[in-house]
Amino acid sequence: MKGRGLQGHNAALGAALALSLILGSVDSQAGVFRDVMSSMHLTKPDAPAEAPPSVPWQGFACCNLHYDGTTIDDGNHTELSMIPAGTPIEVLSYNDGRHRAAVKVDGKPMNLGLEYGREQESLEAWVAKIVVTADPRPRIKSYPTAIRDAIYEGKVMVGMTREQALVSMGYPMANVNLILDGPVWRLWYSRHGEYQLNFRQDGHLNSVTGDEEVTTQVVYRPAP
Repeated sequence: MKGRGLQGHNAALGAALALSLILGSVDSQAGVFRDVMSSMHLTKPDAPAEAPPSVPWQGFACCNLHYDGTTIDDGNHTELSMIPAGTPIEVLSYNDGRHRAAVKVDGKPMNLGLEYGREQESLEAWVAKIVVTADPRPRIKSYPTAIRDAIYEGKVMVGMTREQALVSMGYPMANVNLILDGPVWRLWYSRHGEYQLNFRQDGHLNSVTGDEEVTTQVVYRPAP
């Protein structure tokens, strides 16, 4: 009886050890995935974010940005006029009380406004996502022709990666998209025109859903 008990005990220890190794491997892989996503600002890293550069500082539009008058806000409604990804932006000052940052976009005075995601991130953190230190234009040029053309038009197409969709459509509002490595992004063509980007498990765009009058405006269709 003692022998059988010892064998059972050893078997249990072996199973526990195997399980811990499996879980450790999975956790390690998940950590690598989080690091990659964090480098693209697609999910919040576990470590505290780096402090934003001291103003004034120079950077580039992370993605296609849309503006109303002189304000670019985190709604980034697709129907508005577009500032192409890679446009030079100088961050001049922060006004945390008004959730505004004064900037120059290609030399033109404008404002970056954090309207919707104030509870999810600080003004400085949001600005640091929108204005990046590395010009994205060389990377855009490396994309396949159809995807590159879609980005130039500020539209999406099935098969895009999350990174490519982000460059083209901008960041989804943080208040309704708590993480960006999930299967669905909710975005707005206008204040009342929502559409959804649905991603496969491999991170590529599977479909675009929403009212047809909206989806026809945001989906890229190559010329025949």
